[in-house]
Amino acid sequence: MNNSNWIDRDEYPFASHYFRVPAGNLHYVDEGSGAPIVMVHGNPTWSFLYRKLIKRLRSDYRCIAMDHLGFGLSDKPRDWSYLPKDHAANLMALIKGLKLKNITLIVQDWGGPTGLSYAVAYPENVARIIIMNTWCWPVNHDPYYIAFSGFVGGPIGRMLIRRYNFFARSIMRQAFGDKRKLSAAAHEHYLRALANPEERKGCFIFPKQIIASTPWLDQLWSHISTLNNKPTLIVWGMKDIAFREKELQRWERTFPEARTVRLSSVGHFPQEEAPDELTDAVVPFLRETALA
Repeated sequence: MNNSNWIDRDEYPFASHYFRVPAGNLHYVDEGSGAPIVMVHGNPTWSFLYRKLIKRLRSDYRCIAMDHLGFGLSDKPRDWSYLPKDHAANLMALIKGLKLKNITLIVQDWGGPTGLSYAVAYPENVARIIIMNTWCWPVNHDPYYIAFSGFVGGPIGRMLIRRYNFFARSIMRQAFGDKRKLSAAAHEHYLRALANPEERKGCFIFPKQIIASTPWLDQLWSHISTLNNKPTLIVWGMKDIAFREKELQRWERTFPEARTVRLSSVGHFPQEEAPDELTDAVVPFLRETALA
């Protein structure tokens, strides 16, 4: 398994678990007991992103936060596809393997499509949904995403990520509403998880897939209505440069009964930038929508 001596165990005091998928070992944390909450991260983060939410919830819930292959403490195989649909298949296998029932899904960034693909496939096993700064639909006609995907997912962007850890070092920081909220110590945990150039394939595959995975996203979005009756909470960083108010409004149109919490000074990572505000929104939502 991966060496994790660099992790601050006061910040991330969780036991490591591993689940075998065809391409390697998928790392996850499994804390607490009760109704299961599955937390799904995106690029370039890992389960460390959810550490403060896990600490708050584990006294009342079973918190499962996985690391996609290529991220965090999961294996980083060089010859795997790293396509979003294959990450989604790994998540499905984990949920099935752990025999989780009536789960609450928490998704952000690429965790949106990869996590919600489970929800649309098995809506009967999803009790609630919590959405943070993400999307789940084709954006192949949006110049904003075409430009980002083309550059960061193209030859120059891939080179910068592979050689210099550009996504975790620079793009992640730029996505904060207040860059001071990304402490040097926390930032180091994202950098060290992608310390070696040969381990960054997952990080540089994702940007191209914003456009390249259009057929998969289109199919996924075409089934999103199966989730319309699910209690849904949206917590949105309003200073996000990746997913803007435009994307938030699309989620609100899709889930008109959803409760929305707007975080006016927060960017792309509410879990890191506003953990107290996030938990203050999540805890009452979970209590009020608890299964009988």
